[in-house]
Amino acid sequence: MLIKDSITLFFYGCLWFGAWEASKSASKALLFIAKTVMIRTMTILSIQSHVSYGHVGNSAAVFPLQRIGHEVWPVHTVNFSNHTGYGEWGGELIPATQVKNVIDGIKARGAFANIEAIVSGYQGGSDIADVIIDTVAQVKAENPHAVYACDPVMGNAKSGCFVSDLIPPLLRDKVVPVADIITPNQFELSYLTGVEASTIDSTLAAVEAARAMGPHTVLVTSVLRPDRDENTIEMIAVNDNGAWKVQTPFINTKRNGSGDVTAALFTGHYIRSNDAADALARTASAVYDLIELTHARDSRELLLIDAQDRFAEPQLQFKVEKIA
Repeated sequence: MLIKDSITLFFYGCLWFGAWEASKSASKALLFIAKTVMIRTMTILSIQSHVSYGHVGNSAAVFPLQRIGHEVWPVHTVNFSNHTGYGEWGGELIPATQVKNVIDGIKARGAFANIEAIVSGYQGGSDIADVIIDTVAQVKAENPHAVYACDPVMGNAKSGCFVSDLIPPLLRDKVVPVADIITPNQFELSYLTGVEASTIDSTLAAVEAARAMGPHTVLVTSVLRPDRDENTIEMIAVNDNGAWKVQTPFINTKRNGSGDVTAALFTGHYIRSNDAADALARTASAVYDLIELTHARDSRELLLIDAQDRFAEPQLQFKVEKIA
């Protein structure tokens, strides 16, 4: 009897262990499915500058978007050796006709219906604006759910305007009104709206003025309000569902391309989740990690490759606060 009971016990033990392992496998499968849904690959057309050395424009935006799981089709508006912050560079602006030819070639592949977001940044020549506007209209004609995210690159409070005098009014009057998402810094937001953005209240007022121009979602980067703790910096995101603020430590350093990474990551997360607060938290955390690593290693150029794991899984998770 003892042997028989032992065999029976062993048999049921094996069944229990098998069920437990199956349960673990099922849980892992469900987790895998959930993660797969969360990181659904989407196709993004990115129309921005390109540099061979360093990371700005498409050279800053494309890889982070790919690293968080998106398919990115870059179209370049300039082809420079390096960003203009060095004071000298090789290369040239790409004529609007050539930019259009590249985009037309993509359309000829029957690919416009697959585009779920268009991102634009530094435009180079003023004639690029019409190409972008026309592209947005054509993509939306084939995919009405596609969104256009415009990073209205003009300058910043410290450096002033660093683009052609023709570009800011084109952005304000023609490009921003057709955008669904814009990602200006405070300086750019103030120019676009004519409303000085400094305090939380004035920044929110400027955001609402911008939203009245057309975009439903606004991310304000590099918010440095006068009454803040001087060791902090903020971002603010606003859409139809409310307004949110995230605060991170302020690293007193300038790294060209950080705004391009910020705009790209916010857009990439937002189009996937349609959750501005979540996109804000993920973006702020990843960008802080990137800048902190770059600063710690005293690199003039963003360390995109070294920081790549932090785009998907930031080391720090900053809390988002609803402010309206």
